[in-house]
Amino acid sequence: MKQLNKSLWLCLIALLAFGISTQAAAKQHVQEGEASYYANKFQGKKTASGELYDKKALTAAHRKLAFGTKVKVTYLKNGKSVVVKINDRGPYAKSRLIDLSHAAAQKIEMLDDGHGKVKLEVIGK
Repeated sequence: MKQLNKSLWLCLIALLAFGISTQAAAKQHVQEGEASYYANKFQGKKTASGELYDKKALTAAHRKLAFGTKVKVTYLKNGKSVVVKINDRGPYAKSRLIDLSHAAAQKIEMLDDGHGKVKLEVIGK
């Protein structure tokens, strides 16, 4: 009986530790910062991933996230969100966290502002 109780306690501790580490990992995949979007002059130019930039596609540039990562971007000014695929490196302005394609910026109604504070949530590959 004591052995069973000890095993149950060890399982419980392992599950709690896993839950805490999963929460910590999830928090690492949420960021807030300034977003901007690509100028039209980049249309058709090669991105860092090798894809051509398409202003009508839902894509973005991020300094560290792996190419192909899907990110939910929420414009904090109005709560509107869009899911984009990371296919480029940048932004080059140090104050910015992410550069969105024209279509992505349009979906969250950020075009008129030009830039704004967003929340990024990694949702997968």
